[in-house]
Amino acid sequence: MNIKISPQNINPQQISFRESKVSKQNSLEKSPSKDTFEMSVGYVNDLHGQTNNMTRILSGLKGDLRVSAGDNSIGDEKNKAVNLAVVKFMNLAGIKGSALGNHEMDTKQKDFADTLSKFNGNYYAINLKQDSIDSEDPDEVEKQERTQLSNYIKKSSIVDVKGEKIGLIGAAPVDLTARITHPSYHTDCKVDDLDDTIEDIQEEIEELKEKGVNKIFLLSHLGNERDKVVAENTEGIDVIIGGHTHELIKDIKEGKNLLYSKTGEPVIITEAGKNGNYFGQLNLTFDKDGVITKAQNNLGETRQFSKNMINQYIINSILGEPEVIGFIKSVTPPPLTLIEENAHANFVCDAMRYELGTDIAIWNNSGTRSFFQEGIIDSRDIKDIAPFEDRISVANVSEKKLVDMFKHTIEATYTTHGNKPGLLAVSGLNYTVNPVEGKLTAMNFVDKEGVEHPIDIENPREDKFYQVAQDSFMMFEGADFDVLAPKEECINYPFNKDYLACQYIKHLNEPVVINQTGRIKFEGENFRG
Repeated sequence: MNIKISPQNINPQQISFRESKVSKQNSLEKSPSKDTFEMSVGYVNDLHGQTNNMTRILSGLKGDLRVSAGDNSIGDEKNKAVNLAVVKFMNLAGIKGSALGNHEMDTKQKDFADTLSKFNGNYYAINLKQDSIDSEDPDEVEKQERTQLSNYIKKSSIVDVKGEKIGLIGAAPVDLTARITHPSYHTDCKVDDLDDTIEDIQEEIEELKEKGVNKIFLLSHLGNERDKVVAENTEGIDVIIGGHTHELIKDIKEGKNLLYSKTGEPVIITEAGKNGNYFGQLNLTFDKDGVITKAQNNLGETRQFSKNMINQYIINSILGEPEVIGFIKSVTPPPLTLIEENAHANFVCDAMRYELGTDIAIWNNSGTRSFFQEGIIDSRDIKDIAPFEDRISVANVSEKKLVDMFKHTIEATYTTHGNKPGLLAVSGLNYTVNPVEGKLTAMNFVDKEGVEHPIDIENPREDKFYQVAQDSFMMFEGADFDVLAPKEECINYPFNKDYLACQYIKHLNEPVVINQTGRIKFEGENFRG
């Protein structure tokens, strides 16, 4: 049953848990007998449309049951081809079910339903509530291309695994409506808060039990801390396949991803990071009452697997053949958190600034979904780094607006869970952060000759302007950032950052070194993100 991963990636710890509070019969110390049931679960989460990683995952993902915790897709209707490629991957991988993530809802409801209709499995969201289409304004329904999502998204289902009934329940993130790209697409939807979601889940568990199911999996895009709350405040869940907060959970550790339900039965939580950089296999042994007696949690590092050429061919048939762009000579490792400087994102900012001839270019660290790797690089590799189709905008921005945006973004980054939206990648700027206070403390404009010009961040000028390149998501759609310029004041280009990065590498016409750091300084030698 062991997943076929090179030894350094296998987590060999096999756990026998403490005695259940229900009865001594459920003790996890007893030897296996004919009443035991063994199964393996292959899982992914937060793939974010990373098609290159998907072609590798397909070479390694195993399991009697294969599932996802959501955020498989990414972006709105401009990313429809990528989302279709994601569905192709899920079908080839044999994924039977997925939680509904916020990125699945980036697109219009009819586009999502159309994509979902091509999926061989099911999406689940027990806590997603939507007004009846019949009660809505028909003009608004037509304008926003809405549909009744309950026709496409289930609360739960029962699947057969090796002759055993397995119950699958799914939960969408409680902050879904705050995380989607286009809130206007889903004003008829809401998601229950955590307390109500727990009640929803427990009610569904009871219904599954009445149908003879005693092995239940929750596919959750609630996030790790909320998964823990669910585990300890419900009865009947055996495994939570988690996502949303991008935790990388190795092995099985009591108190971290081994918790106990209200009745003392073990509940295991998984999560495999983000962007398809890892995937997992959970090996389980149940007793005759459906209680886990043994478990082993393995993680595979995706880059160590070769691409599945069948899947590569299918994805290329949807997205087109990638173009070889150049050669990456060396790279600085990508950051592990959003409060570290990101050389890969800075390089893309350099591409935006150089190709468009602007004074400054800015990109949000959290928008980078992959990273440059040494060797030959093609357009698909770069697209994975900047997958969102947020077209480039250029505007003249006052010094005051620029400084205020950085101040607000840094403050939010150091006060929110997960440090979102993250420190900003830049070209034509450098700035200093006090990580203890979560404050911007200095900023310099760097002209095209490399000369630094200090900016008075306490008294930024309203009459001094810089030509700034950003994507539309940051420039005028707002989201997690201050709006720097309204759409009508921008030059709006019909391409994304990936196109500019490709052009820049071509124009460099030499092996590329990704080491663009030193643009963010941290006060205090012990603070490096």
